[in-house]
Amino acid sequence: MDLAEIWRVMRRRWYVLLPGLLLTAALTTAVHLLIPVEYQSQSTVTLLNSSKATEAFDGNPFLSTQASLTGMADGLARNLNSDGAKADLKALGVTGTHEVKIADNAQGPFMWLTVTGTDPAAVLKSDELLAGYADKRLKEFQSQQSVAPEAMIRMATIVPPQKPEAQTKTRLQYIVMVGALGFVLSLVAVFFVEARRRTPRGKNRPAPAGTPTAAAAPVPVGAAPAATDETMALRTVGPGGAGAT
Repeated sequence: MDLAEIWRVMRRRWYVLLPGLLLTAALTTAVHLLIPVEYQSQSTVTLLNSSKATEAFDGNPFLSTQASLTGMADGLARNLNSDGAKADLKALGVTGTHEVKIADNAQGPFMWLTVTGTDPAAVLKSDELLAGYADKRLKEFQSQQSVAPEAMIRMATIVPPQKPEAQTKTRLQYIVMVGALGFVLSLVAVFFVEARRRTPRGKNRPAPAGTPTAAAAPVPVGAAPAATDETMALRTVGPGGAGAT
């Protein structure tokens, strides 16, 4: 079946295709309205060496880096993603979902603090609360180990919480999926109706002229042939000896 035939079938069965397309449009509109737009805000922080460890660098923490700082950043990120941290953040007023991880392709103890939600203002506020909570947890970890204040690892903000940006990828994927599925099902319904309405080939077609309508019944073996009518010709003798029939 070529494209021209498909188009002819669609035109012929428009009364099946049209309701399907209208239903598909209604479903895609519903998905567009029911799935809210999500917004995301992200900030970047880094861990710095203690003031005591930077004395040899005139107090510049960016000149003193250690591999242990990256390990500490990984441990802090895992703690901030735990269920206990989620409960604490919720009590502080953080809404939506948050994620903390070491920044991609980071060359040091850099961490991304990300918050996702449906209210842009709440998302921005939640990202700020998350950054403050992360700094608090870092100090608590070291206080539990009785680390002196001048020897504590510090946290610095590299990129403050950014203006929330709309994340439309997920909703767009759902809309495209519903639209494509509805269109395919509409075409299936069209061709199903077309197949049911189309007369099977060779059925109810008139026989060509001269074709016998029924085969002669075979004569059983040993049966006597059917009797036939015969007419006797009578010859009469007429004058002159000529016979007449």
